Amino acid sequence: MDFYVGVFKNSRHLDALRTSEESRMPKGSVLTVAFELDGQTFTAINGGPMYKFTEAISFVVRCDSQEEVDYYWSKLTAGGNEIQCGWLKDKYGLAWQIVPARLPELIKHPKAMQAMMKMKKLDIAKLERAAKS
Repeated sequence: MDFYVGVFKNSRHLDALRTSEESRMPKGSVLTVAFELDGQTFTAINGGPMYKFTEAISFVVRCDSQEEVDYYWSKLTAGGNEIQCGWLKDKYGLAWQIVPARLPELIKHPKAMQAMMKMKKLDIAKLERAAKS
């Protein structure tokens, strides 16, 4: 939670629920946390090490500029890994899609879709040029 609150502007911690004596976890362990990322509320649960993130869930960050794409890509790939088509996994294994807000419009053009398929971090200018060609 601290990592994500540090990445996204207008973010904050909201609440935490700790375990009681009746829990299988040590008393006082964090069970859930509530937080906001740029105004969107999330609740995360400490399910234990047997639960892992998969690509079945990913979060989309819609960016208005290349600077925003570059910022989120840099922050979220630190310690993680780049995938393809604007996807990445952060250092905790959570999948993200860092995309231009205009992406649905751009990839209606076959050449822009082809260009996107060759990229990891998306380049808005290249996608726009491909969409016009």
